[in-house]
Amino acid sequence: MRPALDLAESFHIAVRAIRANKARGVLTTLGIIIGIVAVVLTMTAANGLQNKFRESFSAVGTDVIYVSRMPWVVMDDFFNFRNRPNLDLREATALEEKLRGRAIVNPTMEDRRDLKYHAETMEGVAVLGTTEKQMRLSSVRPQSGRFLMAYDVAHKRNVCVIGTDVRDGLFGSVDPINKSMKIGRTEFRVIGVMEKQGGSFFGGPNFDRQVFIPITSFVKSFGGHRGRQDVNVAVKAPTQEALADLEFEVIGEMRQIRKLRPTEPDNFSINKLDTLVGTFNNVMGVVLLVGLIVTGISLFVGAIGVMNIMFVSVTERTHEIGIRKAIGASRRSILLQFLFESSAICLVGGVIGITLAAVLTAVINAALMPASLSVPILMVAVIVSIAVGVLAGIVPAYRGAGLDPVESLRYE
Repeated sequence: MRPALDLAESFHIAVRAIRANKARGVLTTLGIIIGIVAVVLTMTAANGLQNKFRESFSAVGTDVIYVSRMPWVVMDDFFNFRNRPNLDLREATALEEKLRGRAIVNPTMEDRRDLKYHAETMEGVAVLGTTEKQMRLSSVRPQSGRFLMAYDVAHKRNVCVIGTDVRDGLFGSVDPINKSMKIGRTEFRVIGVMEKQGGSFFGGPNFDRQVFIPITSFVKSFGGHRGRQDVNVAVKAPTQEALADLEFEVIGEMRQIRKLRPTEPDNFSINKLDTLVGTFNNVMGVVLLVGLIVTGISLFVGAIGVMNIMFVSVTERTHEIGIRKAIGASRRSILLQFLFESSAICLVGGVIGITLAAVLTAVINAALMPASLSVPILMVAVIVSIAVGVLAGIVPAYRGAGLDPVESLRYE
């Protein structure tokens, strides 16, 4: 019972002391406010970047491996990769035959072309030559119209499916279905519009600013004949668990297709979403570390300010400490009083910092990327505020609790 009464008494004394020195308390909390804003924004930005990454690359697929000439992430030996031979449609067809019935194989070719519809133009839009199997690799579906069919691919039809950015940029409020537009110098008829997938991730692919056409029409209209083809082959595993075995099987089949001897290294690359995730996590680790260092410096400066104020508070109330000790107050009671006071100052600063961070998070969410405050982030901010208050106040509190009551009563 007595410890609870001591805590309540210490809390009330601490609150009265803060109210008596409002201006000093507000100035002291500034450093804590800045530190908490930095803590919350660092964690919110990290979550926002992860959300943006998942949104931008959701179309890649976690159960799909991609065979291509170059790896998605080149760390070294770029010139060795550059000298590799391109993959062509013949090799993609051979791989499809070998994996028939065990996996879905879809070849794609990509180029950038200018688009034109009447007086409207868009420059450097990604044009993907693909097949009807594209729909089996991704969860994204046409918002209106339809996607490519096997008939379109087999007969090299000049039809296309566009992204929402292309629709808005070229057609505006006009319904693009069955309208003709030019891709480069070739006229294509729009048969579908894909549903919106979200913008690009810091220079990554913008899946809304692209056009799908039959891969056979791509070769017919834009060249890409043998020797100049650069095909990427997507291979979808029947289940997520079968992905690892499928990867080894694809490597073996590709080596056989390319007639590589056992001692020769692979002259193709196997890419997966895990590659992007690993690179992203490494980058995010560095960003988060830098953010935490900056945040730590801000909180350290704020803690020094609180500590200085608490030393002043102990000095100003030396006579009061002497009176309390003379009438029976324990060292623990004095210690808790000042710890509560420093923690309350930091907690007030933390609440103000969280409020400001919430406003800034709303701005980030509206202007830059999906970001929101979560309960774990709020809990971390509150815990950090209280922890800083305890650490900043522990030395002044020990000093106040250790004062001699007789000397304290003489202090003026």
